[in-house]
Amino acid sequence: MEDNSDERTSKPVWPLGAVIRLHDTFFSGLQAALAGWFTGLAARVVFASVLLLYYLNSSWGKFSDGIFGFLNPSSGAYVSILPKVMEANGYDENALAWPYDVIVYLGTWTEFVLPLLIVVGLFSRLAALGMIFFVIVQSYVDVTQHGLDAKSIGAMFDRMPDAIIWDQRLLWVFVLVVIVVHGAGRLSLDHLLARSRPK
Repeated sequence: MEDNSDERTSKPVWPLGAVIRLHDTFFSGLQAALAGWFTGLAARVVFASVLLLYYLNSSWGKFSDGIFGFLNPSSGAYVSILPKVMEANGYDENALAWPYDVIVYLGTWTEFVLPLLIVVGLFSRLAALGMIFFVIVQSYVDVTQHGLDAKSIGAMFDRMPDAIIWDQRLLWVFVLVVIVVHGAGRLSLDHLLARSRPK
């Protein structure tokens, strides 16, 4: 008579196929449950948490004083956006040529309006594209006009994750790319507008 005690006490071995099926069933179910709403909402929440107040505070500091100060950029806006141009013109924004005023107005209002559009999910794909362009221009100005050092600029694929340009801003752009590709999701004004359009 054979002793089968080892067979009774040993744990059952799951075949690899069953593990793969369980994996696929779970993650395909999760993907289906989150489809259409989670990715866009999550990207917008991350953007709001990390960048909304940063950009609103920065843009608000560029407006002039007074009730209608939001209509005119302050001298600080010119210095922040065009530091070397302002220095060359004795820090007098009235001495600047026409295109520089347009650059400062666009920069100031872009920094204020686009983050709000992204967070509420209104024209979010266009707003996210605009913010990607804004972050690239902002980074260019920081490197060429404000003189960031090599450590602050960083490099891709280095071992240091804390550089302002290549580490932080690359992650900012990635979040914005997610919104460009996937949209704002069902929990957004974009979705409400799409549903209210006549078919």
